[in-house]
Amino acid sequence: MTFRQINGLRLHVERMGPQDGPPVATVVLVHGLPADSMASYYFTIAPLLAAAGLDVVMYDQRGHGRSARPESGYRLERFVDDLETLLDSLDVPGAVHLVGNCFGGVVVFGLTARRPDRVASVFAIESEPPTPQWTHKMNGHLERGRRELVLEETIAEITEKHGAHMARLGRSAGRFLSTTSLADDIPASAETLQPQELGRIKCPVLGVYGADSEVVELAAEIAHALPDCRTVLVPDQDHYVLSGAPEQICALILDWLAEQGVAVRPAGGDGCKRAS
Repeated sequence: MTFRQINGLRLHVERMGPQDGPPVATVVLVHGLPADSMASYYFTIAPLLAAAGLDVVMYDQRGHGRSARPESGYRLERFVDDLETLLDSLDVPGAVHLVGNCFGGVVVFGLTARRPDRVASVFAIESEPPTPQWTHKMNGHLERGRRELVLEETIAEITEKHGAHMARLGRSAGRFLSTTSLADDIPASAETLQPQELGRIKCPVLGVYGADSEVVELAAEIAHALPDCRTVLVPDQDHYVLSGAPEQICALILDWLAEQGVAVRPAGGDGCKRAS
């Protein structure tokens, strides 16, 4: 377990790499909020990506997992600062490939707009760029979560519909939202992009969505809005496609990186087969 001081906070950072030679590229995995953590990658696709020859960097974002949880400081630009500073602290050479799940994708898009020289490509899962429309939606989602996820009847409903694990995540999210300024800070984020500014995200982008997700309409929206973007729908999956179909996500990432000229190797075993 590794910790680094990033922008005055102690962040939990992990790095995996191939065992049989130097890495062919660096990929950085950024998780969502408010109850997510690097574990959603660490125990699913990260080892397989490393086995395919990649230098895999992942970290618990501020307030999440084993990283420090300050009472305030959760505007989007602070999360983007953390990612930028982390890359500098790791001395990662050149541009990297970024993978972001949900809010992690928003952070990835934020860094791509700010520092296009640092980003070779973006693989965004169930995500969108940080526009004013996004902050408006997040205001409603986070306020509802702050109000409802502290109620036992809400946790009982989650347990009945989605099981004990999701209920624990819901309870954790409720604590986060009720004890920090996250729900107020995210909607107040200053580093957003107007629709006419989305052209600043010039690198290749692949957007991946569950075909049954409540945000599947974003697939058409970002494909139209971004200069170099296409999208993929994963059948029979909802918003939680990363945990629901990790093998498919891994295969899509490897094929995507191969398209970008990265000499990825077969990961081996049956856990991560290349998409056909």
